[in-house]
Amino acid sequence: MLTLAKNANALLMFLLELGVLAAVAYWGFTVSGNWGVKLLAGLGGPALFITAWALFGAGGGANATYPLTGLARAALEILWFGGGALALYASGLVTSAAIFSALFILNAVLRIVWNEV
Repeated sequence: MLTLAKNANALLMFLLELGVLAAVAYWGFTVSGNWGVKLLAGLGGPALFITAWALFGAGGGANATYPLTGLARAALEILWFGGGALALYASGLVTSAAIFSALFILNAVLRIVWNEV
């Protein structure tokens, strides 16, 4: 039963990672009335997030170019997932931002409790 819960939490983490990209893209495409700005922010924002995650956080650090551990990893996750929540908030989706934040906190606490960090 615990294995199932751990797998569900890993799935939640993956879905949250995808959620960050979707939130940043949504924010980018709604940030301005100018199509040039929309394209730059809507495509460039997620590209920057993908680059940061690939360099420092992919696969829990196992697949990252420069894997982070300890407090540096915690800071990366807070910035990454906080950025997704902030993008939702900035887009006017306050309830979605709160739910996203709560799910990230739940996921992080469970990973700490299960020593999966």
